[in-house]
Amino acid sequence: MTFKEKVLNLLNQGLEAKPAVFLIDLNITDSNKIIVTLDGDNGVQLQDCVDVSRAIEQNLDREELDFSLEVASVGVGSPLKMLRQYKKNVGRTLIVKLNDGTTIEAKLEEATDHNIALSWEAREPKKIGKGKETVQKRKEISYNDIKEAIVTIIF
Repeated sequence: MTFKEKVLNLLNQGLEAKPAVFLIDLNITDSNKIIVTLDGDNGVQLQDCVDVSRAIEQNLDREELDFSLEVASVGVGSPLKMLRQYKKNVGRTLIVKLNDGTTIEAKLEEATDHNIALSWEAREPKKIGKGKETVQKRKEISYNDIKEAIVTIIF
């Protein structure tokens, strides 16, 4: 069993006790720095990071292989990477960059297994007469067409 497989196994065991918390990324550098990034259906608490860190650290032998360990929650402004992240952010505003270069800032209305549905208001010329009117737009986008999606934070 490789070092990475052993770490991943311990990480998964640590996450079993926390079904609302899930792995976003596991990176192990050449110098054996283990970087674990987590997210959760209801966010990630400091205690979640501590518990996962302990599950890994207490079951690895530093005498056998020296390592450092960093367990953190996904940062604000980090791109969404998993379907589960899209589902937990339904109702929030996203900035979605598409593979064709288009960028849409809109409310995430729905996240299915195959695509997302966004809605937003746009100002368009009136069909009859002069001036503009506000119209409600909705678009379904396949995950394959998304280059990057980031939740916007409104203060």
